[in-house]
Amino acid sequence: MAGIRRFGDVIAWQKARALTSLIYRVSGSGAFTHDFALRDQIRCTSISIMSNIAEGFERYGSAEFKHFLSVARGSAAEVRSQTCPAFDPGYIDRKTFEQLRGQCTEISRMVGRMRTSIERGSDAARG
Repeated sequence: MAGIRRFGDVIAWQKARALTSLIYRVSGSGAFTHDFALRDQIRCTSISIMSNIAEGFERYGSAEFKHFLSVARGSAAEVRSQTCPAFDPGYIDRKTFEQLRGQCTEISRMVGRMRTSIERGSDAARG
C-alpha cells in the first residue's frame, strides 16, 4: 500500500468528493432546488460513492473491501443515470450533463481497477 494510509489518499475517493461537491453546486440552484426528490436522491447517491470507498478501505478484509467497491461503482452508475432526469427538464445544461457523466465514468473505472487489483492480490489496490 505504498503511501496510502487513509481513505482520503485514495484518488477515486478524492474524485468522488469532487463529484459530490459539483452535484451540490448544480443541484442547489435554479429549478433543480425545487425538485426535492431528485435533488436529494442525486446528492445521497453521490455521497454513497465516496462513503463506500472509505468504508471498504477501513474494513479488515479484502472481501469486504471488494464488496464496498462494488457498491460504490453501482452508486456511480446510479448518479450517471440520475443526470438524465436532471438534464431532460433543463435543470442542468449539456456541458454540465456531460461533465457529471464523465466524472462518474472515470470514478467507476478507477473503482473497477481497484477491485480487480484486490482480486489479483495486489497492494496497488488501495491506490
